[in-house]
Amino acid sequence: MTQSDVDTDADASGEADAEGSLRERVEQWISREMPIIQMHGGTSAVRKADPETGEVVVELGGGCKGCSVSDVTTGNIEAALIEWPEVEEVTVRVPDARDSLGGPDQPESIMGVDRTEGGRGDWGSSNPGKDHL
Repeated sequence: MTQSDVDTDADASGEADAEGSLRERVEQWISREMPIIQMHGGTSAVRKADPETGEVVVELGGGCKGCSVSDVTTGNIEAALIEWPEVEEVTVRVPDARDSLGGPDQPESIMGVDRTEGGRGDWGSSNPGKDHL
């Protein structure tokens, strides 16, 4: 085996490792280039990183939910990752903070107090009843 054969084998195995570790490389990039996520109490998770289709899905959570600058963060992640030659599509999701409370249509707060009464309700009813002053 010649040195060029060894170099070719090393290149081929390096390419396979790079493709197989797309998820790891995205996770490492986010940790290194986006420290603001953790600094502000946020979390990140690579939900999908398919080297065959080039699809990458990242989900932000924790302090990112409801954060006023999460749109900037998601835009920065998308803009940077789409430049990678093996990435064809990037999706960054940030769950709506209201989702953890049941969404905007939830009739009661998490404490069970009717929101239609401004926190003065009687455990779920907006009708105060005959004993109400």
